Amino acid sequence: MYLRHFAEVDALPVAMEGAERVLIRNVITAQDGAPHFAMRVFDVEPGGHTPLHQHPYEHEILILEGEGELTEGRSIHPLAPGGVIFIPPGTPHQFRNPGEGVLRFVCLIPHQPAAPGAARQK
Repeated sequence: MYLRHFAEVDALPVAMEGAERVLIRNVITAQDGAPHFAMRVFDVEPGGHTPLHQHPYEHEILILEGEGELTEGRSIHPLAPGGVIFIPPGTPHQFRNPGEGVLRFVCLIPHQPAAPGAARQK
């Protein structure tokens, strides 16, 4: 079993090209014994955004705090605490924070051999 507070995991800048003012915490990884999924916590700072990107795996998202926008293809969806999102494989998407506070969300993905932007915790 694995138990700790997410804030105990170092927040690292997202290394993916096009990301601005985005931090990631890899809170549960394969290195922690999770055989199928990784759990990450993202902080998108005011004025920040992930790149508009897509990949061959799904995402499950839970918005924890803050407000923002999700671009899905050509559509823009508002984000608020408590919102849940399923992003199918191959769907272009981007998270943006035009607000004044941090946009924080949990993101689950299946383990990938070097997922873009997912810096590994040691």
